[in-house]
Amino acid sequence: MSSSSKLTFAMLTLWLGTMALHAQEAVLRLTQEEALKAAVAKPQPDYPPIARQLKLQGRVELEVSIGLSGSVDGAKILTGNPALTGAAVNAVKRWRFEPFLADGKAVRAVAILVFTFKL
Repeated sequence: MSSSSKLTFAMLTLWLGTMALHAQEAVLRLTQEEALKAAVAKPQPDYPPIARQLKLQGRVELEVSIGLSGSVDGAKILTGNPALTGAAVNAVKRWRFEPFLADGKAVRAVAILVFTFKL
């Protein structure tokens, strides 16, 4: 095997090992109730002025990713009026949770959270 082939093989092996570690990383799936119970800070969304002016109401569903420390790593919009979704995402990014544990170790978590906008 040539030295460049050995290097390529070593890099591929390292990459596969890294991918295997990430695949084994625990991600806890939570219900909305479980997530709300663990929330230590949950600022509510501000009603967007344009949505208020147009008298828009409705539900926004977000898939929220919670990091090891309990902070929100990201929010994916699942459903909702685009005039309302931005406010829900901005609010949930300020939420904080008690860290979630599995086998005594902090783990990432994912929850579906629903925000209802009603005038």
